[in-house]
Amino acid sequence: MLHLRLEATAEVGNHTAKLLELRAVPPAAANDAAHIAIAAVNQVDYLVTWNFRHIANATMRARIEDACRRAGHRPPVICSPNQLMEP
Repeated sequence: MLHLRLEATAEVGNHTAKLLELRAVPPAAANDAAHIAIAAVNQVDYLVTWNFRHIANATMRARIEDACRRAGHRPPVICSPNQLMEP
């Protein structure tokens, strides 16, 4: 398994703030916004998570994708580990 360490740069901080400003993620979930921002800024293809409350949430996913695009980033595909596994 390949493990990468991604940087939390100033651009990540700006994108985190944009996700919160656009209410793609609630203010109380700033850490979740940062996870999304790190993935988007670093052009990660998939963000795999068990966090159904603020990240892998069908209602929020559209807002997250829109906020990423508005900030000039391609949003990662957000899914649970089960969704990523082959049948």
